[in-house]
Parts: sequence; structure tokens; C-alpha cells
Amino acid sequence: MGTPDFIQRIRATAGHQLMLLPGVSAIVFDDEGRVLLGRRADTGEWSVIGGIPEPGEQPATTAVREVFEETGVECVAERVVLVQAAHRPITYPNGDVCQFMDITIRCRAVGGDARVNDEESLEVGWFSVDALPALEEFGLFRIKQALTDAPTWFDPAP
Repeated sequence: MGTPDFIQRIRATAGHQLMLLPGVSAIVFDDEGRVLLGRRADTGEWSVIGGIPEPGEQPATTAVREVFEETGVECVAERVVLVQAAHRPITYPNGDVCQFMDITIRCRAVGGDARVNDEESLEVGWFSVDALPALEEFGLFRIKQALTDAPTWFDPAP
């Protein structure tokens, strides 16, 4: 889906200035213990699935919706894995500047077939956790945390 309509409306008056936005990442496992990834259309890189909640939408609902919209996989949210503010803002090619507060949710696949289901992905697929494609630390850390039974992880206060 790309940039949500409500963000586009805010940008129309806010311009390119820094916006703090919520983000939800979904770490989805199937019954074989494989993790679902998508190769992003904007960067060409493999990544975990995620997106921005709609106004009033709960993070678990966002995770389930984004997974289906991007991959065609139906899933259920199981638990919050971590909460973390991005360490630095992202500047997009159009000049928009955002910094995300990410809530990562572990999910379990319950149906559907992994496929490119919207314009945000070039490919989607299931990967064994010991045979992942190249991923940024953002995704690797979230997968690692989702594999543990540890309590929700967060950056400790300074």
C-alpha cells in the first residue's frame, strides 16, 4: 500500500520535517519454524514484514493486516517481542524525514500461500532461520528475539 493516506494528508501541511511515527514489524513463523520475509520493492533488500498502523488500530491488528496485505499469508499475533525507537531518522528519496517507534510482534502462520500480494514487495518467501538471505541488523535482531522465550525486550534507559 505504500504511504498511508493519513500520513500523506499530514505531509501536505507538515512538509518534509521530521515526524515520529509508530511502526509494527511482524516476525512470522510457520509450522516448520521457517520465517516469512519479503524483498522490498523500494530497496531491493530482504526484510521482515511491517508497516504503519492506521489511526486507532492496535499493533497486533496491524501486524496481521500487513502480513496479509504484503504476502497473502494469514497469521495470528502471539506476543510482543520488542519495543524500540530507531536510533536515527530516515530520509526518504522525496525528502520526507521519519523516525520510527517499532513494536515487533511474533506471529504464527495459519493459512494462505506466500506470494507477492501488493506493490511493496518484489518477492516473498519462507526461510530457515539458519539459511536467511542477507538482512540488515534490524531484521536479524528481531528474528533472534522472536526465537527466544525472553520477556519483551526494550532499550534500557540511559
